[in-house]
Amino acid sequence: MTDDLQFDDLQPAPGAPVVGSDGRLDLERLTDVKVELTVEVGRTRMSLGEALALGPGSVVTVDRLADKPVDLLCNGRPIARGEVVVIDEEFGLRITEVIGAEPVASTELAAADPGAGGPPALEAA
Repeated sequence: MTDDLQFDDLQPAPGAPVVGSDGRLDLERLTDVKVELTVEVGRTRMSLGEALALGPGSVVTVDRLADKPVDLLCNGRPIARGEVVVIDEEFGLRITEVIGAEPVASTELAAADPGAGGPPALEAA
């Protein structure tokens, strides 16, 4: 029964991501997509009653030692670890480890943002 069916050759939709001959996604089309970066210093669990009792001056202890790297999350997923730094009275993050990815050459980062002189500065959300 299915032997009688005829299908046109499928073509990519206009604007669809292109996969190169090496099978890798052409990331150039995605460089302007905005994502949310979050720096997470740690987590803790407490009862709702304890959370409701928090107020000015309360201290919440988290599950990370002060001398350990913090996590950089991209849309809630960990992508890197680093050290908290202060830049002109604001917090920043110096990346010390990229999680599950090959390092990207700084020339590739500059190519993604032609106006930048180097890698983009990362800010905590």
